[in-house]
Amino acid sequence: MAPADDSSTFTLARVQAMLGLSRRIVAGLIDAGFVAPTRGRRNEWRFTFQDLMLLRTAHALQAQHIAPRRILRSLARLKATLPAELPLAGLRITAIGADVAVRDRDGRWQADSGQLLLDFEVAPVAGSVTILERHASPQDDQGEARVLFERGQSLEATDPAAAEAAYLQALALAPGLEDAYLNLGVLLAEAGRFSELVRLCDAALDHCAGSALLHFNRAVALDHLQRLEEAAAGYERSLALDPQLADAHFNLAQLHQEAGDERGALRHFSAYRRLQTQ
Repeated sequence: MAPADDSSTFTLARVQAMLGLSRRIVAGLIDAGFVAPTRGRRNEWRFTFQDLMLLRTAHALQAQHIAPRRILRSLARLKATLPAELPLAGLRITAIGADVAVRDRDGRWQADSGQLLLDFEVAPVAGSVTILERHASPQDDQGEARVLFERGQSLEATDPAAAEAAYLQALALAPGLEDAYLNLGVLLAEAGRFSELVRLCDAALDHCAGSALLHFNRAVALDHLQRLEEAAAGYERSLALDPQLADAHFNLAQLHQEAGDERGALRHFSAYRRLQTQ
């Protein structure tokens, strides 16, 4: 029986939008055995986060004319070490010569051996090969992240999947970019992907713990998931950080009312009305 569709897998169209690969290229990578997607309810391909990373890596290695056997060995190791779900920041996969390297918050490691790699890149100099130490500039990453963020904003109305990909790329470069978390959260909420929104906010709050809006968004997601006590605590936390957040008072008033706490409901409804008239 085909697995049920869920928010943890991706359609072919979404994969193409996120990775910039044509249907022909994706089909060729599948035929070559580099990735094995499952089938959905309508027999369509469904891809996991791991599949996305394997597709992108295999395509990059093919473009460098690396032998298929070497690609398969690297991909097998890579698949065993990748997280099952999409990380919200801090993971990049690149091809360094004939090697596959994964970079996360702890450094860079080689996919087929697990050996940690230093942050070097190889460049040809006067007919020989020279190893150059790469000093990444935080300012460069921040600038590139802002460009990706603005790209995401421009794509939201016409291509939400591409906007989502742009925000994720921005967060990989700048994990403290609060605006990207907030805009991505709106996309997830509009798509009804509230479990993902909770995970997004959890990751965001590691970097932006003082953001009232992130606490509020997390509470909204918990509210939709019927995790009402956690939602109420989240609204309270958002109000502790920003007492002027009228919508948090309103949502909290509704939760108190549903719980039969008329006094608590009245207190927050009153605060909501007071803020609305200011």
